[in-house]
Amino acid sequence: MALHTAVVEWTGNGSKFTDNRYSRAHRWSFDGGAVVPASSSPHVVRVPFSDPAAVDPEEAFVAALSSCHMLWFLSIAAQEGYAVAAYRDEAEGAMAKNDEGKEVVARVVLKPLVTFKGEKMPTDDALHHLHHAAHEACFLANSVKTQIDVAGTWAYDAAS
Repeated sequence: MALHTAVVEWTGNGSKFTDNRYSRAHRWSFDGGAVVPASSSPHVVRVPFSDPAAVDPEEAFVAALSSCHMLWFLSIAAQEGYAVAAYRDEAEGAMAKNDEGKEVVARVVLKPLVTFKGEKMPTDDALHHLHHAAHEACFLANSVKTQIDVAGTWAYDAAS
């Protein structure tokens, strides 16, 4: 099995810390060299103690689910002979309290617009099948309790 790693780093930069007035800005570093500025969400910790320009864990969770779904969708579409020209998902994650009263990302809605090219175009049923198969295969969707809905659409790119 593969091992996936990330380095998460934060420093207090001389803040008192115990007064709870410290920056939540930090960084994520990945094995391929990517470094991502991260922070708590400004919905959770007010600015200036969070950085709204940075990625927060909740956004990253939604993006990771969307990315996993997309990668499986592209693979399955290719296997089934559909040529994909573009894929854009404006995914959303909604916070709510669970049955134990804890804040969780209760629901993620993936809203991919898939643009196809070439001769073979999916029917609505075929598109549903592709998304369902991608959801079933997605490692992350299989790893979480969050409700994940897919409300996908598609277009045709005659120029490609």
